[in-house]
Amino acid sequence: MAIRAVLWDIDDTLFDYTSADRAGMQRHLAAEGLSGAGESIDQVLARWREITDAQWLRFAAGETDFLGQRRDRVRAFTGAGLDDTEADAWFDRYITHYEAAWSLFPDSLAALDLLAADYRQAVLSNSSIIAQDRKLRVLGVRDHFEAVLCAAELGVSKPDAAAFHAACDVLALEPGEVAYVGNEPDIDAGGATAAGLAGVWLDRGGIGGRPELVRITDLGQLPAVLRGDTRFGAVSAIG
Repeated sequence: MAIRAVLWDIDDTLFDYTSADRAGMQRHLAAEGLSGAGESIDQVLARWREITDAQWLRFAAGETDFLGQRRDRVRAFTGAGLDDTEADAWFDRYITHYEAAWSLFPDSLAALDLLAADYRQAVLSNSSIIAQDRKLRVLGVRDHFEAVLCAAELGVSKPDAAAFHAACDVLALEPGEVAYVGNEPDIDAGGATAAGLAGVWLDRGGIGGRPELVRITDLGQLPAVLRGDTRFGAVSAIG
């Protein structure tokens, strides 16, 4: 079955989330007078990411809403008994610094432009449409995508097959006609493959070690993969 559409993850796939998060948190801590609190920036960022991941799992499980997980991230990170208004204000100050550091990866725009002639494109993200639609517009790439679907609105998150199938339904395509590209081997490529899509792991760090997955190390490799074998049988050609 020929691939007719490419479905994208955003954070750390097209958008350099990790670098923006690092720069934003460094600037935020400095502005808050917290940069000398006894932890290295790597320790601070690791703690922030761990808290973020834990609160996201609560959100994905329906234990809290999108704003609730943000507020609880702030409370857990600061260790302060902040009310909702105070937690929102803290997060908004962080967001200002984070957004100032937003950028696409150097290969993202070229890949989107090159694929546009032959493939429909859309987004499936484990986030909120409020966050991701604005991000894509600020980065200047929203018009590349027919649809932007996010877990907060879908009520289901990757790697659940229902999330991938919801995106296929919006595109009115069978799963086998859609490739999914993302930086997480299990959540993105593995989840997509299990749901019947053609999952592609974007392994920017060159980690490797997952021979069962189709792997690329930069987006410049993706068009050739899609053209060469739409069911990605020739894994060795890209890995």
